[in-house]
Amino acid sequence: MNDSSPFVAVIGGGPAGLMAAEVLAQGGARVELFDAMPSVGRKFLLAGVGGMNITHSEPRAPFIGRYGARREELAALLEEFGADELRAWIHGLGIETFVGSSGRVFPTDMKAAPLLRAWLKRLREQGVVIHTRSRWLGWNADGALRIATPDGEKAVNADGCLLALGGGSWARLGSDGAWVPLLEQRGVSVAPLQPSNCGFEVEGWSPLLEEKFAGAPVKPVAIRLDDEPPRQGEFVLTSYGVEGSLIYAYSAAIRERINASGSATIHLDLLPGQPVDKVAKALARPRGSRSMAKHLHSQLGIDGARAGLLRELASKDDFLDTAQLATVIKALPLTLVRPRPLDEAISTAGGIPFEAMDKGLMLKQLPGVFCAGEMLDWEAPTGGYLLTACFASGRVAAQGVLHWLSRPVALE
Repeated sequence: MNDSSPFVAVIGGGPAGLMAAEVLAQGGARVELFDAMPSVGRKFLLAGVGGMNITHSEPRAPFIGRYGARREELAALLEEFGADELRAWIHGLGIETFVGSSGRVFPTDMKAAPLLRAWLKRLREQGVVIHTRSRWLGWNADGALRIATPDGEKAVNADGCLLALGGGSWARLGSDGAWVPLLEQRGVSVAPLQPSNCGFEVEGWSPLLEEKFAGAPVKPVAIRLDDEPPRQGEFVLTSYGVEGSLIYAYSAAIRERINASGSATIHLDLLPGQPVDKVAKALARPRGSRSMAKHLHSQLGIDGARAGLLRELASKDDFLDTAQLATVIKALPLTLVRPRPLDEAISTAGGIPFEAMDKGLMLKQLPGVFCAGEMLDWEAPTGGYLLTACFASGRVAAQGVLHWLSRPVALE
């Protein structure tokens, strides 16, 4: 690499931007990365708190299916750099991985920081220059990138530009969605950013349930939404409603139903694995002088948050008929009315539609400008799917830049 090498500016220092910088440097480009925060990878490090879930080990078909409406587009991104390739890449950094009981893949030490340190060391060795506290402000009249730094605004002239600015959640870590109007002003269509992998609100819990059970896990439990197959897991009651892994798994479908009709009703199976007739038979046993709460506990093991939810959502009449109560226990309706604010979400839906880009993720409206990561209009549940797609899109966009830079230059 030398001064005659093409110069590429990467905007954004999350997983997609860092991966793009690596591929560009390996491809012979001179790379400088600009990030608005005091250090790079902040959201990546936060994701590693409590265990760095880097990807998932399930077979390719169900893995791709996790990307919902955009599964075809994500399948193309993941074709050359899916879960197996990501694990091999991590091993190349000297970080070993293992598969947990749920199929999720973690670094052996469960931490994100050692992986990020090893990665940044390699990037520096490859010649990548990283500028922190450097916020992208768009383009000036001459087409140069406007970068706000502690020393004032600077104009950066690059041969190619790759944007990896994240979505709109966790603004304090850098993903603030400030890029949306900058691209819209240039004629780029952007689907509205919406919360994904988020909690949802109810119209209001009773004071008793909120005081006694806010913060309590609900488990075991299964959720069914419309005619979709139920999923088993756990979630958490909050002062405003519900959140947690099982809710996140349904967040896209719940959000879209709320968008369409103002609310979404999920059905909770408080005794997954037990058929309704068995539940009804247990409830029909004489309870003598025992309260219904003690009867539910002794016969079915329903207590704590599950019992609180049952009391909250079932009617008085439901408790008078054991067959009806059994039915309600197996399909307890819970109506959700709105998602939590975007900045609280783990990730975002919306962003730049794939139709606005070519196969190399270059914006059709802005030749020479490529995009990657959560800026793109896709979403996925937690479990390693988000990170895997961010890494993969960073590689595809970087390869797109290299291909674009190598195109023949027309003679004037």
